[in-house]
Order: sequence, then structure tokens, then C-alpha cells
Amino acid sequence: MSSNVEIRIRGTLPADAAERLGMTASRQPGDTVLRGVVADQPALHGVLDRLRCNGIELIDVRRIPGHSEVPPPR
Repeated sequence: MSSNVEIRIRGTLPADAAERLGMTASRQPGDTVLRGVVADQPALHGVLDRLRCNGIELIDVRRIPGHSEVPPPR
């Protein structure tokens, strides 16, 4: 079952990189928040692995309840 997720990372991530992950990015002071829909746990781990392989520091991952809060990726 798909889930809406929010991933907070240290620093910035270019918008096109977020799009390649199927996420949207919004900048916060010092951090970037990625939001999107993942199909299942393996898909989430795939996104997290791609971030890790690029040396991006993960701060937080959380599931966002509800279907209308985060639009699905285009």
C-alpha cells in the first residue's frame, strides 16, 4: 500500500534531483524537506539508499497520514 512520506535532509537538494526521486522539495533553514508518495517499504528504502549513496545526511523520515496532504508525483 502506498504511503505519503516526508524526508528531512541536511543541506539543499536541487529540485531536479528531488523530481528524479519522485518527490517535491521545500527548503527550510539549513535543511530540505522532501515529500512524496512511495509504493511500499522497498520503494522507500530505494529512495533512502539513493540519498545515502550521494552522501546526503538524513535527519528524519516520517509517514504523513491522509491522502490529500501530499500530491502524488507527476
